[in-house]
Amino acid sequence: MQEKWIILNKKGDFDGMARALSIDPLTARILANRDVRDAETARAYLKGTLADLHDPALLRDGEKAAELLAEALKAGRKIAVASDYDVDGVFAGQILKESLEALGAEVRVFAPDRVTEGYGINRRIVHDAAAFGAGLIVTCDNGIAAEDAVAYAKERGLTVVVTDHHEVPEKDGKTVLPPADAVIDPKRPDCGYPYAGICGAVVALKLVQLLVRKLGRDETALLREMMPYAAVATVADLMELRGENRVIVREGLERLPGCRNRGLQALMRELGLADKKLTPYHIGFIIGPCFNAAGRLETADLAQELLAETDDDRAAGIASRLIELNRKRQNLTEEGAAAADELVREKAADRVLVLHLPDLHESIAGIVAGRIKEKYNRPALVVTGRGENCKGSARSIAAYPLYEKMMECEDLFTRFGGHALAAGFSLPEENIDILRKKLNENSCLTDDDLCPIIKLDAAMPPEYATADRIREWDSLGPFGNGFERPLFGRSGLAVTRITVLGQKRNALRLRFEGESGRTFEGIWFGDVTVWENYLREHFGEKAFTMLERSQMKAKMALAYQPMLHEYNGLTGIQFQIRHFQAVT
Repeated sequence: MQEKWIILNKKGDFDGMARALSIDPLTARILANRDVRDAETARAYLKGTLADLHDPALLRDGEKAAELLAEALKAGRKIAVASDYDVDGVFAGQILKESLEALGAEVRVFAPDRVTEGYGINRRIVHDAAAFGAGLIVTCDNGIAAEDAVAYAKERGLTVVVTDHHEVPEKDGKTVLPPADAVIDPKRPDCGYPYAGICGAVVALKLVQLLVRKLGRDETALLREMMPYAAVATVADLMELRGENRVIVREGLERLPGCRNRGLQALMRELGLADKKLTPYHIGFIIGPCFNAAGRLETADLAQELLAETDDDRAAGIASRLIELNRKRQNLTEEGAAAADELVREKAADRVLVLHLPDLHESIAGIVAGRIKEKYNRPALVVTGRGENCKGSARSIAAYPLYEKMMECEDLFTRFGGHALAAGFSLPEENIDILRKKLNENSCLTDDDLCPIIKLDAAMPPEYATADRIREWDSLGPFGNGFERPLFGRSGLAVTRITVLGQKRNALRLRFEGESGRTFEGIWFGDVTVWENYLREHFGEKAFTMLERSQMKAKMALAYQPMLHEYNGLTGIQFQIRHFQAVT
């Protein structure tokens, strides 16, 4: 797929910021490209501490909710936590449970079944909370749209506190809040909290912080204890690493290896992460998926059981089970993505991909849709099941406002919801092809819309990447959604040798020459056939084999991220190749 490469050129006083912070001017440009354009903001981004987190008292209904919890504690009432089945929900529930138990409460966490019940608090959870004897129920990572379930809880005589971070529903242009005793959501239009981009676990932590403050306990000690949970939830829920999220993730990553939770420690040991310096990558792609696998293939109870376990041997057993579930989820995803690929070939002309995979496990439809969207840079809707109640998940590109386009076909759905880039829905099987045709007829997508845009920080020659500069760029982390690792590109580089790595041929080592003639080493991760096909198309049938033998030079443009790596006690520079193009 042809890509369009652009060089970010956001304005800023690079030289002034470089002098003030004693950094390289290119580093200052990297910060400016992420909208950090002055020294004061940069210092907050790079060196913020727990003291820089926003005051939780700024959350609308925060003080009221803390007072309700304090009253429940004083009265000795049991507290039910209505969490969710994903990582954010699981860790939000753990924050509330662990903190409230430390304050003397009897707490039980209830989560929905993803397949049979769907997202968020429901009447069954309310019924079980009442059977537990709860006098108060607090939601986390859900509840803002649960008008029916909250009303039912009030009918049952429960005090209800909602904590959430999702968009607040509207009806006839007016905000609709659930009938709870307190509703905390930084996205409430009447909430004055300075940063709305926090996850559900952080909202829950802010509430507990207010409670601890009200009771005269140590807020800082609480934050230190809970930062690992908040960091895992923030990264796994794909929150942007901006604002206070940077402090939360940085502090949480530092404290995660030494956290007191036996279950989390067991999982890290079983994953081989016990002695590693942890980054958002480890959370997003290794730790987080194990917790998510429980809610996808079984229930979130297993994930909650791990976090509650205090015996090391039992924790190791639960951790192994989660890892095995994640492997099963990965296999199902690979099979589903392969089946989806076959369907894409049949619908090659479609600009909006509507793919019916009736036997795909519905919990991974969103993952498969995301894979297809990334591979083909087209909106992808993956539908599972048969009959009258097929279920689907959709992922979109920036040029295609998914929810708006689905609204144009609302008569075809049994139910649907979401936003511009992601959605979930259900519909009768007979409407699937009608939906496909209608979405494509009304797509308005152009060839330019379907062309992936690769944003480069600078057209930096590889010679500029020294070990000291790479260390300085690395210090800008944590990197992740909304604050990506620096990406550079350069045209006119000569690839002189390639070597296939791995039994599955899923990596490639490259040797290439800079403009000075100096040789550099690169590494590319992915299906090697992508390179084989590309080289064959642009440099001839034998190009791949000739490069394996160093029998030719291929002039290319490479987009890369320079990294430091150690081997036999020596530190070297390796360029991780992220994108490539032939030079015409």
